[in-house]
Amino acid sequence: MPTRLFTSESVTEGHPDKIADAISDAVLDAMLAEDSHSHAAVETVVTTGQVMVCGEVTTEAYVDIAGIARSRILDIGYDSSSKGFDGASCGVSVAIDAQSPDIAQGVTAAYETRHGSTDRIDSQGAGDQGLMFGYACTETPSLMPLPIDMAHALSLQLTKVRKEGALDYLCPDGKTQVTIRYNEDDKPVAVDTVIVSSQHRAGIDLDATMTPDLRRLVIDPVLERYDLDHQDMRVLVNPTGKFVIGGPMGDAGLTGRKIIVDTYGGMARHGGGAFSGKDPSKVDRSGAYAMRWVAKNVVAAGLADRCECQVAYAIGAARPVGFRIDTFGTNHVPEAAIERAVGEVFDLRPGAIIADLDLLRPIYSQLVAGGHFGRELPGVTWELTDRAEALAATARL
Repeated sequence: MPTRLFTSESVTEGHPDKIADAISDAVLDAMLAEDSHSHAAVETVVTTGQVMVCGEVTTEAYVDIAGIARSRILDIGYDSSSKGFDGASCGVSVAIDAQSPDIAQGVTAAYETRHGSTDRIDSQGAGDQGLMFGYACTETPSLMPLPIDMAHALSLQLTKVRKEGALDYLCPDGKTQVTIRYNEDDKPVAVDTVIVSSQHRAGIDLDATMTPDLRRLVIDPVLERYDLDHQDMRVLVNPTGKFVIGGPMGDAGLTGRKIIVDTYGGMARHGGGAFSGKDPSKVDRSGAYAMRWVAKNVVAAGLADRCECQVAYAIGAARPVGFRIDTFGTNHVPEAAIERAVGEVFDLRPGAIIADLDLLRPIYSQLVAGGHFGRELPGVTWELTDRAEALAATARL
């Protein structure tokens, strides 16, 4: 029987790029906690012994950015030079500027308002131009693609085992990767390959200690959650043979470099915009969250087995310049009917998205590791299927 393979990866919270994401979102959350209408674009760089936080903000809040950065690094687990990074002693520099007034005027007084619209929702324009995608499918209960769902489960389990002290030689940096075998009907049928790479203390025997430990405490518990054949699965643990130097000492980290990890593991297209450090006036974030909400409700409504949605905006304008749906031939009603129903059930103007999903809250730090989608976490409103019934009824009219 013909088969194909599809692979997705995840990274732990101790990966250098995720440290940067974590700091950016921690700063954003601190601002939103004090001033829910803060506008922020916070970027972070981490490298050996150094952190730089930069970007643009408009806020009434005062936050201790250096203190937040140090606290977040320590919480991740970088608390000793032996791990290659120490939040207590690293250098932290801050270079935050005010948001450009040229951009701000388009967000607070949108194109539609300047041209006569009296609709309150029309007053908030998109913080930038761009295109965003959302995706959902029936491969998992969370309506996420199976490869990224399993890769995230492995990376979160790896962090859990480390933080609980079950394997005291583990350090924070780590990556996972999962290759799934699909049949000719595009259904997942087997786990082909699992890769787990974890930073560790020196002197740990890979074959005698680390591989069986990670198989027993990380890989096997995750595989038990999935009803999928894995008898012939290949398992690779630290394939280079050694992973002692990790974190920012091993590689520099930057905010926004793990956009595929943050979304659908490559199973869906991506518009290119990152999430972390951006308040919801930035449609890179709120638009992508809205597209997941739409796609998940389409699938939950039984209108399709797979759904990818795209929305596009012009900077300073409230109304999307484009929207489309692709169900890859899995639709149970005409795609035109699904698009029409989405247009009637969802308001995709930025102000409406922010209000409907209640996005002006400090909820973003919890999403840094393990993906922004498919998560049952407090305040993750874009995972609700609260409009599935209305979509189903409208699409079948």
